[in-house]
Amino acid sequence: MCTCVAMREKGLLFGRNMDIEYSFGERVVFRPRGFRQQYKRAESAERRYAMIGMAALDSGVPLYAEACNEKGVCMASLNFPGNACYFEKGGDGEIELAPYEVIPWILERSESVLQAEMLLKKICVVALPFREGLPLAPLHWMIADGRDCLVAEPMREGLKLYKNPVGVLTNNPPFPYHAERLNDFVNLKAAYPQNTMAAGLQLMPNSQGTGGIGLPGDASSSSRFVRAAFLLHNSDAEEGGLSQVFHILGGVEMVRGSVRTREGKADSTTYACCIDASKGIYYYKVYSNHRIHAADMHGENPDGETPVCFPFPKGEDILYQKGIPAST
Repeated sequence: MCTCVAMREKGLLFGRNMDIEYSFGERVVFRPRGFRQQYKRAESAERRYAMIGMAALDSGVPLYAEACNEKGVCMASLNFPGNACYFEKGGDGEIELAPYEVIPWILERSESVLQAEMLLKKICVVALPFREGLPLAPLHWMIADGRDCLVAEPMREGLKLYKNPVGVLTNNPPFPYHAERLNDFVNLKAAYPQNTMAAGLQLMPNSQGTGGIGLPGDASSSSRFVRAAFLLHNSDAEEGGLSQVFHILGGVEMVRGSVRTREGKADSTTYACCIDASKGIYYYKVYSNHRIHAADMHGENPDGETPVCFPFPKGEDILYQKGIPAST
């Protein structure tokens, strides 16, 4: 369960909630240009772009949940159970990538979503685990830059690509369902509503916010898609887009214990992040620590050969203030 949003406010701010019932060893990882990833059946690019994002580090290889490259292209994987379909092998001429390889392979060689789209049209997602004992996650992806946004979904018919003007992605059902369902909520508005029910009756709202009556509030994928779209497209980021993205993600986050998996485990928003794509800065906060932390890819050696990890915060970091005399 996850939510991803792309806000274009003086550049791209790419945010996501990671909703999951367990830790996957996540940490922020910077992958420099000199790191050459060995893909199962595909070739690494000769000239590679650096990237930063949240990843599990396995055998020295970052397995990214989401990342941004130095050209400002961002990509996130989200859970897609019951729909994701991986093949044993690709067709003639297709580039075969395991699902965990899609993000680094695309980002190491893409300067734009348009270029990424051309590459995605050539690939087949294949069922190759990273190692024995590490099962494949069912995934789909959202990719964005300062101009375009795209969704890629591995289906039985092959990898489906969709333009995404909404700038939001959650989980299953497939993206076309979510986009179509938005038509059921054309009546929603952020403005103070007017009486359109009966002109002859003296009707008026009994509180602010009634223009949003009908906005879904549950944690299901389809409801989070609608709610995130409403918050994103009615967002006032005048005082700063970074803070606003975290507030949007907060509007669809999961409180631990409020959502249970089929096995009875507590789902929760393990972390929320916002990537400033133009600056190459990865901002994030975790469930147990609300302070926003930041990792700047441009503060690291871009031509290094070894990934660089950043400490993962644990426990609340509370600022205790000391009072000062009130002015008279």
